[in-house]
Amino acid sequence: MTDIPQSENETLIEFPCDFPIKVMGETHDEFAQEVISTIQRLMPDFDASRIEMRGSTGGKYLSLTCTVTVYSKPQLDDIYRALTGHPMVKVVL
Repeated sequence: MTDIPQSENETLIEFPCDFPIKVMGETHDEFAQEVISTIQRLMPDFDASRIEMRGSTGGKYLSLTCTVTVYSKPQLDDIYRALTGHPMVKVVL
């Protein structure tokens, strides 16, 4: 079997699709709203009801799973960059 090199623009994800993005940060009253606002700057029609929220056992951290409908890899990359660049966000998966 021959491996075919994948170019930078190729992806195994088929677009459009619903894509879950996990965003983690320290527990803060404004954390969820900041994440929503960050996503909505790039996707004004993002539905905040598509977020699942979980706190850590000790309550220090908050995890948000945000399911976004994306139409291209560049759009998904932009969302990841915006979230990872936010000062309240510790990890984006």
